[in-house]
Amino acid sequence: MKKLQFKKIDAFATEQSDGNPAGYMYLNSLSDITSEEMQQIARELKGFVNEVGFIAQTSEKEFSLKFYSSECEVDFCGHATIAIMYDLIKNNGQLQQFETVAIQTNRGKLQVRNRIPDEDAVYIMSPVPIYYDSNINSDDISGALKIAPSAILSNEPVSIINAGLKTLLVPIKSCRALLDISPDIYVLKQFCLQSGIDIVEVFTPDVIDNNNMYRVRVFAPKYGYLEDPATGSGNSAFGYYLLKNNKFDRETITIEQNGDMHRFNIVKLRKDQDTDIMVRVSFGGSAIKRIEGSYYLY
Repeated sequence: MKKLQFKKIDAFATEQSDGNPAGYMYLNSLSDITSEEMQQIARELKGFVNEVGFIAQTSEKEFSLKFYSSECEVDFCGHATIAIMYDLIKNNGQLQQFETVAIQTNRGKLQVRNRIPDEDAVYIMSPVPIYYDSNINSDDISGALKIAPSAILSNEPVSIINAGLKTLLVPIKSCRALLDISPDIYVLKQFCLQSGIDIVEVFTPDVIDNNNMYRVRVFAPKYGYLEDPATGSGNSAFGYYLLKNNKFDRETITIEQNGDMHRFNIVKLRKDQDTDIMVRVSFGGSAIKRIEGSYYLY
């Protein structure tokens, strides 16, 4: 038996919304448990949290992170990163003195910006994007999502971008049409596996709150659940989509996300520059701790 530090944190939660649940284990070293044990924990927590993060501090300002869903290891999980890093910085006076810290993930070393004093938020610089040619037929997309082909905007491109996870980005005509989407998890999972897609993000500029710029939903059946109610990696891909199509026209964009018309989660996207002066997308938000205690692994 192993006894591990465990927290359940809801990322991107607001007073009006539930956020996206993530679990995390704080370890002295990632070698404290095996990859098989990490997968076992994520499988045991299926339905309770969407992903589990495992983190260990490697130097004064640097951490290593791994992520697992109930199905498999996940190269990068944005909402779990927000949950973990917000909780660590918020509750650690030594970390609060730093403007930035670094995390090492399967998608490389990423910068975490501490904006807790000013915005009660942390921002994660997303991985360098990978753009793919989109040769997926619109009829196949509408069939997988169980929507009419006419619900997809014809004057906006369908794109595939990887900014942590390989994301299919689909423009939808209206908020009502977006909220009405109700795919079959098994049909959509098969579509994702056959198309080589990790997640599907649908979006529209038709919003409920005019303080926000877009409404989005993200589907992730490949990882054992249908919908991700608030996401970092998918919205990072969406940020790069906006950059590529000259629609990221301000420093920070605020997004509504989930399938509940009025109780939506809030995700922020920010234009940043990395050390090579390359324009990068950072995603940000806050989190709420729900549970803290010990996890017993048998």
